[in-house]
Amino acid sequence: MRLRRLIARYVRFEDAFVPVAFFLIVVSLSVFGAGPERDTLVQIGPGTLWTAALLAFLLPVGTIFARDLEAGVLDQLRVGGLAFETIAAARILGLYISVALPLLAACVLASVLMPGGTALLGPAFPVGFMALAALSVAAGALIAGARGGEALAGLLILPLALPVLIFGAGGEFRLLAAATLVLVVTAPFAAAAALRAAEA
Repeated sequence: MRLRRLIARYVRFEDAFVPVAFFLIVVSLSVFGAGPERDTLVQIGPGTLWTAALLAFLLPVGTIFARDLEAGVLDQLRVGGLAFETIAAARILGLYISVALPLLAACVLASVLMPGGTALLGPAFPVGFMALAALSVAAGALIAGARGGEALAGLLILPLALPVLIFGAGGEFRLLAAATLVLVVTAPFAAAAALRAAEA
């Protein structure tokens, strides 16, 4: 029950507006920039959607833990007996519900802009977005309280997200699922270590 309340605390649908708008803008500009050639649009479709999704996940990274640190929320949760690993896992689920799910709906809308775009939709996006949520939370913990953290977040996430983009855009679902599993398991521990260091 405590974990459920903690996850509910981190479900902030207002955080999805800017990432979703940014995602749709990037996809639209890519489509218009590529020109009217159907073959070109079909070729760039998967990479465009995955790259736009990754960039959208970068936007809320700077505030994932910063607000909680400033308000002393993390201290309250720790006093209540919650481990940093549990807090980070709840934050991943909260980010997935509040940002990834609206982005999945945006993917449906974005696919309309692309010839054969509906063929891009499938289980890869829900699975891959969980990996991006885990990476975002880990990066958010690493830059918590740091100046210029948003720029640093990009440097942290982009190299680690490459397998997700490659497997997702390439249609390698099993490899994507394996990469997601590794990130989801390890991200709470990485985030916890970073939060302990920030607290010290």
